[in-house]
Amino acid sequence: MEIHEKSAVTMRLVRIALAHVNTTVGATRSNVDRAIAAARSACGDGATIVVLPEQTIGGYMQEDLVQWRAFVEAQWRELERFAVETQSLDAIVAIGCTVSQGAQLYNSAALVHRGQILGVVPKEKLPTYNVFYEGRTMAHGGPGLVGALGDVPFGDLIFQFDFGAVALEMCEDAWSPEGPMRRRCFAGAEIVLNLSASPFRVGITETRREMIATRSADNQCVVAYANLVGGNDGLVFDGGGLIAQNGRIVIDAPRFREGFSAATIDLDRTRRLRLENTTWRGDEQASGPTLVRKIESSTAPSREKLVYPPPPGSSFFLPGAEITKTARVAFCEDLLDALSLGLGDYFEKTGAFPRIGVALSGGRDSLLALFIAHRYVVRKFASEGPSKIAAKISEILRAFYMPSRFSSDETRAAAIATAKELGAPLTVSPIDDAFDREVVAMKGMLQPGEELTALARQNIQARVRSERMWTWANSTAGLFVQTSNMSEKSVGYTTIGGDMEGALSVIANVPKTVVNYLLDYLLETTGSEAIRLTLVKPATAELAANQEDEKDLMPFPVLDACFALYAGEKMDVGEVKTALRAMFPKEDVAKLDAFADKFGRMFTQSIYKWVQAPLALHVGNLDLDRERALQLPVVQKNEW
Repeated sequence: MEIHEKSAVTMRLVRIALAHVNTTVGATRSNVDRAIAAARSACGDGATIVVLPEQTIGGYMQEDLVQWRAFVEAQWRELERFAVETQSLDAIVAIGCTVSQGAQLYNSAALVHRGQILGVVPKEKLPTYNVFYEGRTMAHGGPGLVGALGDVPFGDLIFQFDFGAVALEMCEDAWSPEGPMRRRCFAGAEIVLNLSASPFRVGITETRREMIATRSADNQCVVAYANLVGGNDGLVFDGGGLIAQNGRIVIDAPRFREGFSAATIDLDRTRRLRLENTTWRGDEQASGPTLVRKIESSTAPSREKLVYPPPPGSSFFLPGAEITKTARVAFCEDLLDALSLGLGDYFEKTGAFPRIGVALSGGRDSLLALFIAHRYVVRKFASEGPSKIAAKISEILRAFYMPSRFSSDETRAAAIATAKELGAPLTVSPIDDAFDREVVAMKGMLQPGEELTALARQNIQARVRSERMWTWANSTAGLFVQTSNMSEKSVGYTTIGGDMEGALSVIANVPKTVVNYLLDYLLETTGSEAIRLTLVKPATAELAANQEDEKDLMPFPVLDACFALYAGEKMDVGEVKTALRAMFPKEDVAKLDAFADKFGRMFTQSIYKWVQAPLALHVGNLDLDRERALQLPVVQKNEW
């Protein structure tokens, strides 16, 4: 009996590459240049299919920019240029863009092969919650939608190649179990390409992984999920991506960086598992005929050089070697990476700033902000060696320490140590003379019977410092980084015109308990003397003698719990009290109740403050950016 060796073509092997590009909203030509380079790199690795992220061409999120017709038309021109400039590539490429069809705009995925746009598929599930506003400007795709963009098919499509059928979808389409994946798989698709622009949020990684594995298992298919990377405005996209085959994760791509990851998939395995799964086959039969339009392609990528993908460790029965991080390391590294990427991309993409300035108080928030800026510079120039990194730090970073009579020797030592340790040039500029002059001037503005309050005296100091930072920014075109945290911002423990000032707020959506946690982690991993000096002293604004933040407010764990319960879980103050008693059983009940009342009052009365704050990086499912996660009226009463 003669045995013939099966070729890659006979075995239906395909190599799928997830390409992660860092785009800028509106930079249509530059974005496509990056996409072309990414596709070429992936094809050099033998890719059969290349998946680029959602809105690769126009950037994400485009918000009301899509109302400019010229912007949308430019995306179509760039899609055509992408097709022309990749026509020599063998791979099929999926790329995201906005298209206009009739009176509607659609967030769409296009499939391109050998110079031809094979079809365009619109997104169906348009998120209009949290940080997303797509339903405000975009139209929904839907089952059976059929149309054309010139001579390019548009609508509810799947694409048939010699190796099998491919479906396209966009980000949120996969987050709903009732998305288009099911009907397209019932129509014959075995590979679903999900083009995504999913912002980083703490804890999102495992959620995505579980969701993609579940969709892949539910639909007995291969799901290839490619995510956008980079910062745009306050959103940070962490990139990465996943390939799952029939519920099993094949690739979990590196995050927070451009590049591509690829895997070879045996589609015969997907077919075999579909045949074995009687539940899936029963559901397919019960679904009846679908309205999905199948586009037959006359071209297909070559697959002769693909080889069968061995299991991890070359064993079908033993687990492969896996490097795992502790939950603490993963949490801290992800959050620090997200914050440094968001700051760095804002700094670079605006094109307005040659350097970054941080006003060091000797306290925790400003210390963390400078560490994040330092991390950005180190990562940016990591390949160029220690001396070049040190030179770039000295060129880009600026630190300022502006002490008053209330500043302690400890915070002065911590500020000086921080700048020296990180290599950032430090300027010490005392503010007492300016403070005294301002006190005299303000007293002259008061009427008989009016007096300069203790709180006003504190705020004068913060405003003098802010004015100096803005003047520095004006003089040097520097990026003035605001350093307030979420906890203090939520209750108005901030100064309008003072520490709420800046061009970008790096940690404004990071609670104080997390600030402390990150600094503890950095102390453990770096042994930083600057951090040790900072953490020795209780958190304090040092705007008055013997001032401590937790004495002015409440213990930060309690404050952060109040914020999460009231603003996140939407509890009323009475419910917050009940929850606090369960969370802090050793605390005095009367004190906890008083803290809850205090929080409810201060939070409502401080909304007018935090809506004036600068743009902030979004790194959680809850933040205080009025145009993002938590939209509250400024004028309100909590009588309810």
